[in-house]
Amino acid sequence: MVGCQPSAVPVISGPASDQQTISVSELAQLLSLRVDDKTSTHIILRRLGKTVMIFTHKGGSVYVNAKEIGEVSRIEAGEVYIPKALVSKIRSMLGTPEPTPLPEPNPPSVVSGYVVIDPGHGGKDPGATSCLGYYEKHINLAVAREVTDLLQQRGIRVKMTRTGDYYPELEERAAIANRLNADLFVSIHADSSPKSSTRGYTLYIANGASRASQRAANALEAAMSSTGLSSKGVRKGNYHVLVDTNGPAVLVEMGYLSNRYEAGLLRDSAFQGRMAQAIADGITNYLR
Repeated sequence: MVGCQPSAVPVISGPASDQQTISVSELAQLLSLRVDDKTSTHIILRRLGKTVMIFTHKGGSVYVNAKEIGEVSRIEAGEVYIPKALVSKIRSMLGTPEPTPLPEPNPPSVVSGYVVIDPGHGGKDPGATSCLGYYEKHINLAVAREVTDLLQQRGIRVKMTRTGDYYPELEERAAIANRLNADLFVSIHADSSPKSSTRGYTLYIANGASRASQRAANALEAAMSSTGLSSKGVRKGNYHVLVDTNGPAVLVEMGYLSNRYEAGLLRDSAFQGRMAQAIADGITNYLR
């Protein structure tokens, strides 16, 4: 899909008020897309596991989920512009509905406190290395970001323990939830095993977990069945982030990076979106 692209980004002159184009920044805001990567050669936008990739030179291709749909119109003052005619195509391919006015600018939260989402590992701690060569920490963060987006769209206040590739100490992750008096703490991980045949997702709660933690784990286990992976059930383990969190707390193991099939799925952005949807649904069901 990437092919050979020019390494330089030429500045193309053109009318700043061109009504037939839209900047990539405006596109991202209009369709609620997150800028996931921006380099001298391309920009990647994402939303719920779907990807818009734009090569940043005049005539550079615009892709949605690896399908080419058009070309860049111009580049001006460092901003990339695409034809406005592509907006409806992108919206349709992303499954993004036409924007409608919100009844309130800030919809009320369905809970009084917060849900804290903890992307496991990060920075100096890569977590498990998959049999395909990538690190667990990146998958945890990608899914956690999408879970956060989904929950916020549902009016739920969310705090992430990390939003980039750095390492908050385990005690600090739990402390964030405790300071916010969080309604639920969910730590997101991927598993590994010496046996490459081991598969499935697992939910963990502390040995002395509350009934609320058990209910949350049950809700997550049920919702995650929609991913198509098998469940290894709700188990108990005294992980620091579970024991040190005062409120309900669950640790999610999304699948096994040591299993080639599940490692392939967890690397796929579409499957990451499906996993995030399932985790968000489980959290929402618990809060109801």
